[in-house]
Amino acid sequence: MAGANAPDLQTSAPPVSWLDQQVRQLDPGRWLTSRFVRDPVRREDVLAIYAFEAELAAIPTRVSQPLLAEMRLRWWSDQLDGVFSGQPRKGHPILEALSAAAHRHDLDREAFAAVIESRIERVHGEAADVQALAVGPMRQAARVLGAHGDEPAIEPAARLYWATQAGDCDAWATLRHQTNERLRRFPVAAFPALLPAALGVGTDSPLRLRLRLVWATLLGRI
Repeated sequence: MAGANAPDLQTSAPPVSWLDQQVRQLDPGRWLTSRFVRDPVRREDVLAIYAFEAELAAIPTRVSQPLLAEMRLRWWSDQLDGVFSGQPRKGHPILEALSAAAHRHDLDREAFAAVIESRIERVHGEAADVQALAVGPMRQAARVLGAHGDEPAIEPAARLYWATQAGDCDAWATLRHQTNERLRRFPVAAFPALLPAALGVGTDSPLRLRLRLVWATLLGRI
């Protein structure tokens, strides 16, 4: 993937949906990366994935007991049948949006089930399953944007995103190198799915983060 083939950076303001507002509040970094998805329908579909993940991640912060967190997470697991059969719970914006995205792009139900199960394990003190919590969701976001989901750049990019968000920079250089080595044939239009890996560590201002993402998009590199 060459920088010369980077997408046009005209980022006109999308319609402000509830989903958009929710992701902006709960996951501002990935919300910022979604601004680089030009197609408004695909952008909303990516936001559905991010909103799903953000809602699950927030559950343990809203309850006082691991068992209560597990009960809420099990509720989300129960909803997946409706999401993937095209009959999501009516009036629930995340489930309805995720169902629409799943049917437009043939998303993988097991990837979302794995996120829930890993979140349940985490509330009981188990180590994070990075394959479930980072790699799987990034594959689904890449599929929404036109990638097949099995491109070799996705796994190191997802692991890089997870490591930087966790503040673990030990493997940063290796994962970044692996990602960039494998980006050459990655679909240009799907590059925003990998942009979370470029967010880095720290508390940069939204302007600095945006500039970092613009630079990564222009170069076609993380």
